[in-house]
Amino acid sequence: MVESPHRLEGKNIMTNEAMEFMKNNPVLYLATVDESGNPKIRPFMFMLEKDGKPYFCTSNKKPMYAQMKNHPNVEITTASPEFAWIRISAKISFSNDLEIKKAVIASSPLVKGIYQTAENPDFAIFTLADATAVIADFSGNPPKTYRL
Repeated sequence: MVESPHRLEGKNIMTNEAMEFMKNNPVLYLATVDESGNPKIRPFMFMLEKDGKPYFCTSNKKPMYAQMKNHPNVEITTASPEFAWIRISAKISFSNDLEIKKAVIASSPLVKGIYQTAENPDFAIFTLADATAVIADFSGNPPKTYRL
């Protein structure tokens, strides 16, 4: 295993390898816990990187938003066509950064079609904190583990 702590101006940032993996395989699966303690998983999209952090978005009206507020520990996974995969365990960190919201809207016609503007009160963005990412494949090589 490779341990790799990365820092930017005192803030945790995601490693280039983990970020590139998400950029190249943007349809992710996000697992949360509902109010009864049951796991819930759904497909999700990586939106963009800002200052070494991945950003995602959702509606603050969705059950998923409430689940992440009540239980901020999540796991995210995706796989490449070559059967490599990443699994990230993290805490959700919501942001109200209007510039990042504008960048998300500008980067995705789908998101723009849903929320129209970054000022939409239902539009929520979040990133990952206290994260550990594991990248693995079937090569026989040990998985790479990154503390993010």
